[in-house]
Amino acid sequence: MTSSPPAITTTGRLRASGHVLRPLRTELRENLLAMLADGRDPWPGIHGFDDTVIPQFERALIAGHDIVLLGERGQGKTRLLRSLVGLLDEWSPVIDGSELGEHPFQPITPASLRRAAELGDDLPVAWRHRSERYAEKLATPDTSVADLIGDVDPIRVAEGRSLGDPETIHYGLVPRSHRGIVAINELPDLAERIQVSLLNVMEERDIQIRGYLLRLDLDVLVVATANPEDYTNRGRIITPLQDRFGAEIRTHYPPTIDEEVAVIRQEADLTAEVPAYLLEILARFTRNLRESDAVDQRAGVSARFAIAGAETIAAAALHRATRQHEPEAVARPVDLETAVDVLGGKIEFETGEEGRERDILEHLLRTAVAETTRAHLGGLDATVLVHALHGEHSVGATVMTGEQITAADVIAAMPVLGESELYDEVAARLDAHTPGERAGALELLLEALYLDRRIGKESAAGETVYG
Repeated sequence: MTSSPPAITTTGRLRASGHVLRPLRTELRENLLAMLADGRDPWPGIHGFDDTVIPQFERALIAGHDIVLLGERGQGKTRLLRSLVGLLDEWSPVIDGSELGEHPFQPITPASLRRAAELGDDLPVAWRHRSERYAEKLATPDTSVADLIGDVDPIRVAEGRSLGDPETIHYGLVPRSHRGIVAINELPDLAERIQVSLLNVMEERDIQIRGYLLRLDLDVLVVATANPEDYTNRGRIITPLQDRFGAEIRTHYPPTIDEEVAVIRQEADLTAEVPAYLLEILARFTRNLRESDAVDQRAGVSARFAIAGAETIAAAALHRATRQHEPEAVARPVDLETAVDVLGGKIEFETGEEGRERDILEHLLRTAVAETTRAHLGGLDATVLVHALHGEHSVGATVMTGEQITAADVIAAMPVLGESELYDEVAARLDAHTPGERAGALELLLEALYLDRRIGKESAAGETVYG
Protein backbone atom coordinates (compact mmCIF):
# COMPACT_ATOMS: atom_id res chain seq x y z
CA MET A 1 0.00 0.00 0.00
CA THR A 2 1.40 3.38 -1.02
CA SER A 3 1.80 5.95 1.73
CA SER A 4 1.47 9.69 1.32
CA PRO A 5 4.62 11.64 0.39
CA PRO A 6 6.28 13.87 3.00
CA ALA A 7 4.93 17.39 3.31
CA ILE A 8 8.33 19.07 2.89
CA THR A 9 8.29 21.46 -0.08
CA THR A 10 11.57 23.43 0.06
CA THR A 11 15.24 22.52 0.18
CA GLY A 12 15.73 24.44 3.40
CA ARG A 13 13.04 22.46 5.22
CA LEU A 14 14.44 19.24 3.74
CA ARG A 15 17.89 20.04 5.12
CA ALA A 16 16.44 20.98 8.51
CA SER A 17 14.61 17.64 8.68
CA GLY A 18 17.92 15.81 8.82
CA HIS A 19 17.49 14.19 5.41
CA VAL A 20 20.70 12.60 4.12
CA LEU A 21 21.52 12.21 0.44
CA ARG A 22 22.49 8.62 -0.34
CA PRO A 23 23.93 7.60 -3.72
CA LEU A 24 21.70 5.12 -5.53
CA ARG A 25 23.97 2.13 -5.00
CA THR A 26 24.29 2.93 -1.32
CA GLU A 27 20.51 3.20 -1.04
CA LEU A 28 20.03 -0.20 -2.70
CA ARG A 29 22.76 -1.82 -0.62
CA GLU A 30 21.58 -0.50 2.73
CA ASN A 31 17.91 -1.24 2.07
CA LEU A 32 18.74 -4.79 0.92
CA LEU A 33 20.87 -5.47 3.98
CA ALA A 34 18.15 -4.08 6.25
CA MET A 35 15.54 -6.40 4.70
CA LEU A 36 17.83 -9.41 5.01
CA ALA A 37 18.59 -8.56 8.63
CA ASP A 38 14.87 -8.30 9.39
CA GLY A 39 14.13 -11.64 7.71
CA ARG A 40 11.97 -10.05 4.98
CA ASP A 41 11.97 -11.48 1.45
CA PRO A 42 13.29 -8.85 -0.99
CA TRP A 43 12.18 -10.95 -3.97
CA PRO A 44 8.49 -11.83 -3.63
CA GLY A 45 7.12 -14.03 -6.38
CA ILE A 46 10.51 -15.35 -7.50
CA HIS A 47 10.59 -19.16 -7.49
CA GLY A 48 13.48 -21.59 -7.93
CA PHE A 49 16.34 -19.08 -7.59
CA ASP A 50 16.83 -19.20 -3.81
CA ASP A 51 20.08 -21.18 -3.79
CA THR A 52 21.49 -20.15 -7.16
CA VAL A 53 20.61 -16.82 -8.77
CA ILE A 54 19.43 -14.83 -5.74
CA PRO A 55 22.69 -15.08 -3.71
CA GLN A 56 24.70 -13.94 -6.75
CA PHE A 57 22.23 -11.14 -7.45
CA GLU A 58 22.37 -9.90 -3.86
CA ARG A 59 26.17 -9.95 -3.80
CA ALA A 60 26.27 -7.92 -7.03
CA LEU A 61 23.94 -5.30 -5.54
CA ILE A 62 25.97 -5.11 -2.35
CA ALA A 63 29.07 -4.62 -4.49
CA GLY A 64 27.32 -1.86 -6.46
CA HIS A 65 27.73 -3.55 -9.83
CA ASP A 66 25.79 -3.09 -13.03
CA ILE A 67 24.21 -6.47 -13.78
CA VAL A 68 23.32 -8.55 -16.82
CA LEU A 69 21.12 -11.64 -16.45
CA LEU A 70 21.83 -14.38 -18.98
CA GLY A 71 19.14 -16.96 -19.65
CA GLU A 72 16.71 -18.45 -22.12
CA ARG A 73 13.26 -16.97 -22.56
CA GLY A 74 10.69 -17.31 -19.80
CA GLN A 75 13.11 -17.80 -16.90
CA GLY A 76 11.88 -14.83 -14.88
CA LYS A 77 14.73 -12.45 -15.71
CA THR A 78 12.54 -9.39 -16.23
CA ARG A 79 10.45 -10.16 -13.16
CA LEU A 80 13.61 -10.30 -11.05
CA LEU A 81 14.80 -6.95 -12.39
CA ARG A 82 11.43 -5.35 -11.69
CA SER A 83 11.70 -6.56 -8.10
CA LEU A 84 14.60 -4.11 -7.65
CA VAL A 85 12.00 -1.36 -7.22
CA GLY A 86 11.24 -2.78 -3.78
CA LEU A 87 14.77 -1.92 -2.62
CA LEU A 88 14.37 1.79 -3.32
CA ASP A 89 13.14 4.31 -0.73
CA GLU A 90 9.38 4.67 -1.09
CA TRP A 91 9.65 8.44 -1.59
CA SER A 92 12.71 10.42 -2.65
CA PRO A 93 13.01 14.22 -2.99
CA VAL A 94 13.64 15.86 -6.36
CA ILE A 95 13.96 19.43 -7.51
CA ASP A 96 10.43 20.38 -8.49
CA GLY A 97 10.28 20.86 -12.24
CA SER A 98 13.76 19.48 -12.96
CA GLU A 99 14.00 17.55 -16.20
CA LEU A 100 16.14 14.74 -14.78
CA GLY A 101 14.65 14.41 -11.32
CA GLU A 102 17.76 15.72 -9.56
CA HIS A 103 18.17 15.63 -5.81
CA PRO A 104 17.79 19.10 -4.20
CA PHE A 105 21.18 18.71 -2.52
CA GLN A 106 22.94 17.76 -5.77
CA PRO A 107 21.70 19.48 -8.96
CA ILE A 108 23.58 18.42 -12.08
CA THR A 109 22.04 20.19 -15.11
CA PRO A 110 22.84 23.82 -15.96
CA ALA A 111 19.23 24.87 -15.44
CA SER A 112 18.98 23.28 -11.99
CA LEU A 113 22.38 24.60 -10.92
CA ARG A 114 21.26 28.11 -11.88
CA ARG A 115 17.95 27.75 -9.97
CA ALA A 116 19.73 26.38 -6.92
CA ALA A 117 22.13 29.32 -6.90
CA GLU A 118 19.29 31.82 -7.28
CA LEU A 119 16.79 30.33 -4.81
CA GLY A 120 19.03 28.74 -2.19
CA ASP A 121 16.93 27.17 0.56
CA ASP A 122 13.74 28.21 -1.25
CA LEU A 123 14.46 25.79 -4.10
CA PRO A 124 11.17 23.89 -4.42
CA VAL A 125 11.06 20.18 -3.62
CA ALA A 126 8.73 17.51 -5.02
CA TRP A 127 8.58 13.82 -4.13
CA ARG A 128 9.01 10.91 -6.51
CA HIS A 129 7.66 7.45 -5.74
CA ARG A 130 10.00 4.51 -6.17
CA SER A 131 7.85 3.11 -8.98
CA GLU A 132 8.86 6.18 -11.03
CA ARG A 133 12.56 5.43 -10.55
CA TYR A 134 12.58 2.28 -12.67
CA ALA A 135 12.65 2.54 -16.47
CA GLU A 136 12.54 -0.41 -18.85
CA LYS A 137 13.44 -0.54 -22.51
CA LEU A 138 13.09 -3.47 -24.88
CA ALA A 139 16.11 -3.38 -27.14
CA THR A 140 15.12 -3.44 -30.79
CA PRO A 141 17.24 -2.92 -33.90
CA ASP A 142 15.57 0.44 -34.52
CA THR A 143 16.45 1.83 -31.08
CA SER A 144 18.41 5.04 -31.54
CA VAL A 145 20.99 6.97 -29.56
CA ALA A 146 18.35 9.67 -29.12
CA ASP A 147 16.04 7.13 -27.44
CA LEU A 148 18.62 6.07 -24.87
CA ILE A 149 20.94 9.05 -24.46
CA GLY A 150 19.39 12.10 -26.14
CA ASP A 151 19.75 14.46 -29.07
CA VAL A 152 19.85 18.13 -29.95
CA ASP A 153 16.36 19.61 -29.79
CA PRO A 154 15.84 21.64 -33.01
CA ILE A 155 13.04 23.67 -31.42
CA ARG A 156 15.38 24.93 -28.71
CA VAL A 157 17.99 25.75 -31.33
CA ALA A 158 15.37 27.65 -33.32
CA GLU A 159 14.63 29.70 -30.20
CA GLY A 160 18.11 31.16 -30.47
CA ARG A 161 20.34 28.88 -28.41
CA SER A 162 23.63 27.73 -29.90
CA LEU A 163 24.30 24.08 -30.73
CA GLY A 164 26.93 23.90 -28.02
CA ASP A 165 24.53 25.05 -25.32
CA PRO A 166 23.77 22.12 -22.97
CA GLU A 167 20.22 23.38 -22.65
CA THR A 168 19.54 22.52 -26.30
CA ILE A 169 19.67 18.82 -25.41
CA HIS A 170 16.56 16.68 -25.29
CA TYR A 171 17.53 13.91 -22.87
CA GLY A 172 16.88 10.23 -23.52
CA LEU A 173 15.85 7.37 -21.25
CA VAL A 174 19.15 6.92 -19.40
CA PRO A 175 19.67 10.53 -18.24
CA ARG A 176 15.97 10.79 -17.35
CA SER A 177 16.51 7.78 -15.07
CA HIS A 178 19.04 9.73 -12.98
CA ARG A 179 18.96 8.39 -9.41
CA GLY A 180 17.07 5.34 -10.67
CA ILE A 181 17.36 1.99 -12.43
CA VAL A 182 17.51 1.45 -16.20
CA ALA A 183 16.63 -2.05 -17.41
CA ILE A 184 17.41 -3.04 -21.00
CA ASN A 185 15.77 -6.27 -22.15
CA GLU A 186 17.48 -8.35 -24.88
CA LEU A 187 20.62 -6.22 -24.79
CA PRO A 188 22.39 -7.90 -27.77
CA ASP A 189 19.61 -6.72 -30.08
CA LEU A 190 20.94 -3.16 -29.79
CA ALA A 191 22.96 -2.07 -32.80
CA GLU A 192 26.69 -1.79 -32.06
CA ARG A 193 26.72 2.00 -32.36
CA ILE A 194 23.96 2.15 -29.74
CA GLN A 195 25.93 -0.13 -27.45
CA VAL A 196 28.89 2.24 -27.83
CA SER A 197 26.73 5.12 -26.61
CA LEU A 198 26.30 3.32 -23.27
CA LEU A 199 30.01 3.00 -22.55
CA ASN A 200 30.51 6.45 -21.02
CA VAL A 201 27.26 6.21 -19.07
CA MET A 202 28.38 2.99 -17.38
CA GLU A 203 31.97 3.99 -16.67
CA GLU A 204 32.55 7.75 -16.61
CA ARG A 205 28.86 8.50 -15.87
CA ASP A 206 28.70 11.25 -18.48
CA ILE A 207 27.02 11.43 -21.89
CA GLN A 208 28.10 12.49 -25.35
CA ILE A 209 25.62 13.78 -27.94
CA ARG A 210 26.59 14.67 -31.51
CA GLY A 211 30.16 15.44 -30.46
CA TYR A 212 29.20 17.50 -27.40
CA LEU A 213 30.42 16.00 -24.14
CA LEU A 214 28.12 16.77 -21.21
CA ARG A 215 29.62 16.26 -17.80
CA LEU A 216 26.51 15.15 -15.97
CA ASP A 217 27.21 13.29 -12.76
CA LEU A 218 24.61 10.65 -13.55
CA ASP A 219 23.69 8.22 -10.79
CA VAL A 220 22.06 5.25 -12.52
CA LEU A 221 22.17 1.48 -12.16
CA VAL A 222 22.15 -0.28 -15.53
CA VAL A 223 20.71 -3.80 -15.54
CA ALA A 224 20.05 -5.92 -18.61
CA THR A 225 18.89 -9.30 -19.86
CA ALA A 226 20.29 -11.37 -22.71
CA ASN A 227 20.14 -14.80 -24.26
CA PRO A 228 23.43 -16.59 -23.43
CA GLU A 229 24.08 -17.57 -27.04
CA ASP A 230 23.59 -14.02 -28.32
CA TYR A 231 25.72 -12.66 -25.50
CA THR A 232 28.71 -14.98 -25.64
CA ASN A 233 28.91 -16.73 -29.00
CA ARG A 234 27.54 -14.64 -31.84
CA GLY A 235 29.54 -11.50 -31.22
CA ARG A 236 26.39 -9.44 -30.92
CA ILE A 237 27.57 -7.58 -27.85
CA ILE A 238 30.68 -5.47 -28.07
CA THR A 239 33.49 -6.49 -25.74
CA PRO A 240 33.93 -3.08 -24.03
CA LEU A 241 30.26 -3.04 -23.04
CA GLN A 242 30.42 -6.62 -21.80
CA ASP A 243 33.39 -5.57 -19.67
CA ARG A 244 31.40 -2.71 -18.12
CA PHE A 245 28.97 -5.07 -16.38
CA GLY A 246 30.36 -6.01 -13.00
CA ALA A 247 28.18 -9.10 -12.69
CA GLU A 248 27.01 -11.60 -15.30
CA ILE A 249 24.52 -14.01 -13.72
CA ARG A 250 23.06 -17.13 -15.35
CA THR A 251 19.39 -17.80 -14.70
CA HIS A 252 17.59 -21.11 -15.19
CA TYR A 253 14.16 -22.71 -15.23
CA PRO A 254 12.58 -23.85 -11.93
CA PRO A 255 14.56 -26.91 -10.76
CA THR A 256 11.63 -28.79 -9.21
CA ILE A 257 8.07 -29.67 -10.18
CA ASP A 258 6.69 -27.88 -7.11
CA GLU A 259 8.46 -24.65 -8.07
CA GLU A 260 7.26 -24.97 -11.66
CA VAL A 261 3.69 -25.38 -10.41
CA ALA A 262 4.14 -22.40 -8.09
CA VAL A 263 5.08 -20.23 -11.08
CA ILE A 264 1.99 -21.38 -13.00
CA ARG A 265 -0.29 -20.68 -10.02
CA GLN A 266 1.20 -17.24 -9.54
CA GLU A 267 1.20 -16.08 -13.14
CA ALA A 268 -1.81 -17.77 -14.77
CA ASP A 269 -5.10 -15.88 -14.97
CA LEU A 270 -7.50 -18.81 -14.67
CA THR A 271 -11.15 -18.39 -15.64
CA ALA A 272 -12.18 -21.73 -14.13
CA GLU A 273 -10.97 -24.13 -11.48
CA VAL A 274 -7.92 -26.15 -12.52
CA PRO A 275 -7.14 -29.04 -10.14
CA ALA A 276 -3.59 -29.31 -8.81
CA TYR A 277 -2.83 -32.55 -10.66
CA LEU A 278 -3.57 -30.86 -14.02
CA LEU A 279 -1.14 -28.06 -13.20
CA GLU A 280 1.38 -30.75 -12.33
CA ILE A 281 0.82 -32.46 -15.67
CA LEU A 282 1.44 -29.15 -17.46
CA ALA A 283 4.59 -28.60 -15.39
CA ARG A 284 5.89 -32.08 -16.23
CA PHE A 285 4.92 -31.58 -19.89
CA THR A 286 6.97 -28.39 -20.00
CA ARG A 287 9.97 -30.05 -18.36
CA ASN A 288 9.76 -32.99 -20.77
CA LEU A 289 9.89 -30.55 -23.67
CA ARG A 290 13.00 -28.94 -22.17
CA GLU A 291 14.71 -32.32 -22.09
CA SER A 292 13.60 -33.51 -25.53
CA ASP A 293 16.16 -33.90 -28.31
CA ALA A 294 13.43 -32.96 -30.80
CA VAL A 295 13.11 -29.44 -29.33
CA ASP A 296 15.62 -26.64 -29.97
CA GLN A 297 16.94 -26.11 -26.46
CA ARG A 298 18.89 -23.02 -27.48
CA ALA A 299 15.55 -21.24 -27.78
CA GLY A 300 14.32 -22.76 -24.53
CA VAL A 301 10.80 -23.63 -23.45
CA SER A 302 9.41 -20.66 -21.58
CA ALA A 303 7.47 -20.87 -18.34
CA ARG A 304 4.83 -18.99 -20.33
CA PHE A 305 4.18 -22.27 -22.18
CA ALA A 306 2.76 -23.93 -19.06
CA ILE A 307 1.05 -20.69 -18.00
CA ALA A 308 -0.71 -20.40 -21.35
CA GLY A 309 -1.59 -24.10 -21.14
CA ALA A 310 -3.26 -23.64 -17.76
CA GLU A 311 -5.22 -20.65 -19.03
CA THR A 312 -6.29 -22.62 -22.12
CA ILE A 313 -7.67 -25.62 -20.23
CA ALA A 314 -9.43 -23.28 -17.80
CA ALA A 315 -11.04 -21.54 -20.77
CA ALA A 316 -12.08 -24.92 -22.19
CA ALA A 317 -13.75 -25.80 -18.89
CA LEU A 318 -15.63 -22.50 -18.77
CA HIS A 319 -16.66 -22.92 -22.41
CA ARG A 320 -18.10 -26.37 -21.66
CA ALA A 321 -19.82 -25.27 -18.47
CA THR A 322 -21.46 -22.36 -20.28
CA ARG A 323 -22.67 -24.35 -23.26
CA GLN A 324 -23.83 -27.36 -21.24
CA HIS A 325 -25.25 -25.31 -18.34
CA GLU A 326 -23.04 -26.99 -15.75
CA PRO A 327 -23.22 -25.49 -12.24
CA GLU A 328 -19.41 -25.26 -11.97
CA ALA A 329 -16.54 -24.90 -14.40
CA VAL A 330 -13.78 -27.38 -13.58
CA ALA A 331 -11.00 -28.43 -15.95
CA ARG A 332 -10.60 -32.16 -16.61
CA PRO A 333 -7.88 -34.27 -18.29
CA VAL A 334 -9.85 -34.24 -21.53
CA ASP A 335 -9.17 -30.49 -21.75
CA LEU A 336 -5.42 -31.08 -22.07
CA GLU A 337 -5.90 -31.76 -25.77
CA THR A 338 -7.10 -28.19 -26.23
CA ALA A 339 -3.77 -26.97 -24.90
CA VAL A 340 -1.85 -29.07 -27.42
CA ASP A 341 -3.99 -27.58 -30.20
CA VAL A 342 -2.84 -24.02 -29.50
CA LEU A 343 0.60 -24.26 -27.87
CA GLY A 344 2.61 -25.88 -30.65
CA GLY A 345 3.58 -22.52 -32.09
CA LYS A 346 5.37 -21.58 -28.85
CA ILE A 347 7.96 -24.35 -29.36
CA GLU A 348 10.91 -24.33 -31.77
CA PHE A 349 11.70 -27.83 -33.01
CA GLU A 350 15.01 -29.09 -34.30
CA THR A 351 15.61 -29.23 -38.03
CA GLY A 352 14.43 -32.56 -39.38
CA GLU A 353 11.34 -32.77 -37.17
CA GLU A 354 9.07 -31.11 -39.71
CA GLY A 355 5.69 -32.80 -39.83
CA ARG A 356 6.20 -34.61 -36.52
CA GLU A 357 5.53 -31.66 -34.23
CA ARG A 358 2.05 -32.79 -33.19
CA ASP A 359 3.19 -36.36 -32.57
CA ILE A 360 6.07 -35.14 -30.39
CA LEU A 361 3.79 -32.92 -28.32
CA GLU A 362 1.21 -35.68 -27.81
CA HIS A 363 3.87 -38.23 -26.86
CA LEU A 364 5.46 -35.92 -24.29
CA LEU A 365 2.03 -35.01 -22.90
CA ARG A 366 1.18 -38.71 -22.46
CA THR A 367 4.51 -39.14 -20.69
CA ALA A 368 3.64 -36.25 -18.34
CA VAL A 369 0.22 -37.76 -17.61
CA ALA A 370 1.81 -41.16 -16.88
CA GLU A 371 4.37 -39.59 -14.52
CA THR A 372 1.63 -37.72 -12.67
CA THR A 373 -0.67 -40.73 -12.33
CA ARG A 374 2.21 -42.79 -10.97
CA ALA A 375 2.90 -40.07 -8.41
CA HIS A 376 -0.72 -39.84 -7.22
CA LEU A 377 -2.40 -43.13 -8.08
CA GLY A 378 0.54 -45.51 -7.76
CA GLY A 379 -0.26 -48.68 -5.84
CA LEU A 380 -4.00 -48.30 -6.39
CA ASP A 381 -5.78 -51.58 -7.15
CA ALA A 382 -8.19 -50.83 -9.99
CA THR A 383 -8.77 -54.46 -11.02
CA VAL A 384 -12.48 -54.27 -10.31
CA LEU A 385 -12.88 -51.36 -12.75
CA VAL A 386 -10.78 -53.09 -15.40
CA HIS A 387 -13.02 -56.16 -15.14
CA ALA A 388 -16.15 -54.03 -15.42
CA LEU A 389 -14.86 -52.34 -18.56
CA HIS A 390 -13.73 -55.62 -20.16
CA GLY A 391 -16.82 -57.63 -19.20
CA GLU A 392 -16.75 -61.20 -17.95
CA HIS A 393 -18.98 -63.02 -20.44
CA SER A 394 -20.38 -60.19 -22.53
CA VAL A 395 -19.44 -56.83 -23.96
CA GLY A 396 -17.99 -54.67 -21.21
CA ALA A 397 -19.07 -51.20 -20.17
CA THR A 398 -17.81 -48.06 -21.88
CA VAL A 399 -17.28 -44.54 -20.57
CA MET A 400 -17.55 -41.57 -22.92
CA THR A 401 -16.02 -38.22 -22.19
CA GLY A 402 -15.16 -35.21 -24.31
CA GLU A 403 -14.82 -31.47 -24.56
CA GLN A 404 -18.60 -30.92 -24.37
CA ILE A 405 -19.61 -33.85 -22.14
CA THR A 406 -20.62 -32.77 -18.66
CA ALA A 407 -19.14 -33.96 -15.39
CA ALA A 408 -22.50 -35.47 -14.44
CA ASP A 409 -22.54 -37.53 -17.63
CA VAL A 410 -19.01 -38.82 -16.98
CA ILE A 411 -19.88 -39.86 -13.43
CA ALA A 412 -23.13 -41.50 -14.57
CA ALA A 413 -21.28 -43.50 -17.24
CA MET A 414 -18.79 -45.02 -14.79
CA PRO A 415 -19.55 -48.72 -14.09
CA VAL A 416 -21.17 -49.57 -10.77
CA LEU A 417 -18.55 -51.38 -8.70
CA GLY A 418 -20.74 -52.74 -5.92
CA GLU A 419 -19.11 -52.29 -2.53
CA SER A 420 -15.77 -51.20 -3.93
CA GLU A 421 -14.50 -47.86 -2.61
CA LEU A 422 -12.18 -47.35 -5.58
CA TYR A 423 -13.85 -44.15 -6.77
CA ASP A 424 -13.81 -42.62 -3.29
CA GLU A 425 -10.14 -43.49 -2.85
CA VAL A 426 -9.25 -41.87 -6.19
CA ALA A 427 -11.20 -38.75 -5.21
CA ALA A 428 -9.41 -38.64 -1.86
CA ARG A 429 -5.96 -38.97 -3.40
CA LEU A 430 -6.67 -36.19 -5.89
CA ASP A 431 -8.49 -33.96 -3.40
CA ALA A 432 -11.68 -34.09 -5.49
CA HIS A 433 -14.89 -33.14 -3.69
CA THR A 434 -17.36 -31.53 -6.08
CA PRO A 435 -18.94 -33.38 -9.04
CA GLY A 436 -16.69 -31.53 -11.46
CA GLU A 437 -13.59 -32.44 -9.50
CA ARG A 438 -14.67 -36.09 -9.12
CA ALA A 439 -15.33 -36.41 -12.86
CA GLY A 440 -11.85 -35.13 -13.59
CA ALA A 441 -10.31 -37.52 -11.07
CA LEU A 442 -12.13 -40.48 -12.63
CA GLU A 443 -11.01 -39.39 -16.09
CA LEU A 444 -7.42 -39.41 -14.88
CA LEU A 445 -7.91 -42.94 -13.50
CA LEU A 446 -9.24 -44.11 -16.88
CA GLU A 447 -6.33 -42.47 -18.70
CA ALA A 448 -3.89 -44.12 -16.29
CA LEU A 449 -5.40 -47.53 -17.02
CA TYR A 450 -5.19 -46.85 -20.75
CA LEU A 451 -1.55 -45.76 -20.55
CA ASP A 452 -0.88 -48.93 -18.55
CA ARG A 453 -2.47 -50.86 -21.45
CA ARG A 454 -5.15 -52.36 -19.26
CA ILE A 455 -8.11 -50.83 -21.13
CA GLY A 456 -8.72 -49.45 -24.61
CA LYS A 457 -9.38 -45.93 -25.81
CA GLU A 458 -10.77 -44.43 -29.00
CA SER A 459 -10.89 -40.71 -29.79
CA ALA A 460 -12.67 -38.91 -32.61
CA ALA A 461 -14.46 -35.58 -33.17
CA GLY A 462 -13.73 -34.24 -29.70
CA GLU A 463 -15.05 -37.34 -27.93
CA THR A 464 -13.16 -40.15 -26.22
CA VAL A 465 -14.47 -43.61 -25.31
CA TYR A 466 -12.72 -45.81 -22.74
CA GLY A 467 -13.59 -49.50 -22.61
